[in-house]
Amino acid sequence: YLEEGRRGDVETFEGKCPVFEAHGHCPSGWKCRFVKSHMEEIEHEDGRKELVLISTSANGGENGEPKDEGSEEQRPAIFNVVSMDKKIDLNRKRTDFTRSDQYITWLNKEAKLSEEFMNRRKNQSTEGIEDLRARFVDPPFKPSEKRRLYFGQETPTLAPLTTQGNLPFRRLCVELGAQLTYSEMALSMPLIQGTKADWTLLKVHESELSPPQFNPGSVPIFDDYDHSKDIKFGAQISGNNHWVVTKAADVLNRYCPHLRLIDLNCGCPIDMVFKSGGGSALLENSGKLERMVRGMNAVSGEVPITAKIRTGIRNSRPTATQLIGKLAFGAREHRERLGAPGCAALTLHGRSREQRYTKKADWGYISECAALIKTYNKQKDTLTDTIAEPDASSLPNAKDGRMYFLGNGDCYSHTEYYEHIEKARVDTVMIGRGALIKPWLFEEIEKGQYLDKSSSERLRYIEKFVRYGLDAWGSDELGIGFTRRFLLEWLSFTHRYVPIGLLEYLPPCLNDRPPKYEGRDEMETLMASNNFRDWIKISEMFLGPVHPTFKFQPKHKSNAYEAEG
Repeated sequence: YLEEGRRGDVETFEGKCPVFEAHGHCPSGWKCRFVKSHMEEIEHEDGRKELVLISTSANGGENGEPKDEGSEEQRPAIFNVVSMDKKIDLNRKRTDFTRSDQYITWLNKEAKLSEEFMNRRKNQSTEGIEDLRARFVDPPFKPSEKRRLYFGQETPTLAPLTTQGNLPFRRLCVELGAQLTYSEMALSMPLIQGTKADWTLLKVHESELSPPQFNPGSVPIFDDYDHSKDIKFGAQISGNNHWVVTKAADVLNRYCPHLRLIDLNCGCPIDMVFKSGGGSALLENSGKLERMVRGMNAVSGEVPITAKIRTGIRNSRPTATQLIGKLAFGAREHRERLGAPGCAALTLHGRSREQRYTKKADWGYISECAALIKTYNKQKDTLTDTIAEPDASSLPNAKDGRMYFLGNGDCYSHTEYYEHIEKARVDTVMIGRGALIKPWLFEEIEKGQYLDKSSSERLRYIEKFVRYGLDAWGSDELGIGFTRRFLLEWLSFTHRYVPIGLLEYLPPCLNDRPPKYEGRDEMETLMASNNFRDWIKISEMFLGPVHPTFKFQPKHKSNAYEAEG
């Protein structure tokens, strides 16, 4: 098998398995493409010789083999790993969703009662009002009982990034200064069906389980915020109705013990998600969105619920200002009976669905929405109609029931980061493509200066990504394939970086497309290439030659090219 049944060992990293070097044990075992670095020949008493795997870790069983067959997905320093038994139970509908079903039934009844209330108010009829009130049942778990959060200038946040927001990339960004991270968007229906691919997105590295790095005593944080119990990692999910996201939030709370929050995606522009009624389709269906947040809040235990939205579906019709009121207090007809939905934080991407990622993000509109949120606390104190004011127990679990507000779009320098916080008055800024192009942007924010990274420094980041990828996905043929694919997807963004020394003006603009240029050395020129064949060359420096049948086409076509190799 070692000579004929597999491809030869990879010769990069001096032929040494990065996973074995890091942990003293390689879960890929004999399938590892570096297996010769962690095997040895032993001679038995009868003179028989045998090849065995080496393990210097407690994770290794006899002769370096895994301790049990079910440990294939469990890798060192990786958490939120859901067992195959639980996924099979979900798939075969054996999981107990009694609690979720109770809340879903409650939500359905409340929707009908609210509609009846509205009809009677329109007709100015008081008949049967008390009977309606008697039919109202308090939710068993209120949003005020959630774990307390904090977002501030000290917490630059890595956005949830489809494909690119994988565990190795998040791990690299945390190392470079990202204080908060999100999973890639997971679809709620596949989650409650036990689909392996979507549950994989919820895995988290131990570096994301530490608290955000700031001194709680140096910033004005509300009482009872326990910094020592806070973590960096949150999950993002998408769904198209309240029952599916309620069940998804329920099962996430049960099966993933390491979640800072659960974020509901209400801005995804992808046609498949939009046409199903999820993602950005929710921007014009505030009633459905409100029910979804309420349902998620009811079953998520102590995990807070947040939402991420866009300015609207169309450029000419921004709707975020109307949504903010619904998420902060609930629709007026619901406030008296249900209180506020309890959305702990809201992120606004300053583009419409129609824009996708073209043109600049509208930070003027983000600023307008931030001002609107800040006025709500004052409005609460001056509301004369106390019946229409939401119950304080249903507001987000923060000081005075405040809702945090994050801005998102085109942040590409530390100057823009601090400018948005100061001028737009957002609590913090969520960074997406800017971090893909230069992940050390978080380091620039921390140090408050531009950092001109050399090609050798950037190459070390690529090497770290590869090591982290092999750690997460394995050093066998499949794991190397995953690592190479996600590395190439990342390189389809990193080639757009222009060294500070070559720029004519500062700050740099995220949407600028520089002409072809000669770098300060050959490696810098290679890294600036928009030719996918050059990206493959870079991958081969760490992962060895590609298979003769290998082909690559970037998943995201925002780079104005298509590639196949």
